Amino acid sequence: MANTFRIVYMGNPDFAVRPLEIMLQHNYNVVAVVTGQDKPAGRGKKINESAVKVFAKEKNLPILQPESLKDEVFLQELQTLNIDLIVVVAFKMLPKVVWQIPKIGTINIHASLLPQYRGAAPINWAIINGEKKTGVTSFLINEVIDTGNILLQKEVAIADDETAGTLHDKLQESGSQLLLETLQLLENGKTQGIDQKTMFQNESDLKPAPKIFKDTCKINWNDSTENINNHIRGFSPYPGAWTQIQKNNTISVFKIFVAHCIIENHTLPVGVIVNKNNSIAITTQDGFIQPIEIQIEGKRRMNIHDFLNGFSFEDACIVN
Repeated sequence: MANTFRIVYMGNPDFAVRPLEIMLQHNYNVVAVVTGQDKPAGRGKKINESAVKVFAKEKNLPILQPESLKDEVFLQELQTLNIDLIVVVAFKMLPKVVWQIPKIGTINIHASLLPQYRGAAPINWAIINGEKKTGVTSFLINEVIDTGNILLQKEVAIADDETAGTLHDKLQESGSQLLLETLQLLENGKTQGIDQKTMFQNESDLKPAPKIFKDTCKINWNDSTENINNHIRGFSPYPGAWTQIQKNNTISVFKIFVAHCIIENHTLPVGVIVNKNNSIAITTQDGFIQPIEIQIEGKRRMNIHDFLNGFSFEDACIVN
């Protein structure tokens, strides 16, 4: 059965492709796709299109790429589309002049169990903070980011060896299914949602998910082994948890993508590189982090044993 909603879809990265795909598979009427402008990337400054744009072109969907979401021409285009609903997945904060246009409203699929982990990087922070579960939430957009009334939620377990990459894929699929359920809910006239303020007592109980910067990813070797491992998993495979090593008066960035935790008493200072189990390990407060997949500045990512075939950590040290 064809769905009568006239929908505008807004998204940018790979995470937003699968929800759009599943909407089309279920015959939802996507009248336009809004995505970011093309940008030069890499050393060659090749023009880079968003993952959503690439997919929308394959499906011959109309594409809008406004320089500003408040641009009068863009707003007029949205008005003339006579839309019932805007669906937002991994895009940017919308001004009120945009999200109030649709007859039913504007909904967002967020990769956390709101009101926890509001912000730009919920997948990373859930792992960094050692959570055992997270999920996806559909909600109605309002003036304050990630605070609108909740429509539906779906829990997802976080495995002990989960990385931001594997959790991204789980949540992408769960979010796509949740979107379908949310659209069906709205079709049945249930558009009110639950006020997020009824779901917590104090703002201090909420954990944020702020944007990630380079310094955010730096490893603090004074932390516990478990927390450091969570930090590594939370930034794998991108952008990568990092430290610096010094060898022969040269300081290089050293990224760790996968590591093994060893909880063990020792008397060494933190951040010391030692030989352990035919490999290397780095001391923490209460044990060792044993890197398994690493990358040193200027080289490709590789298994530590392959790396050690061409590199010696003798006389190398961590730069705190």
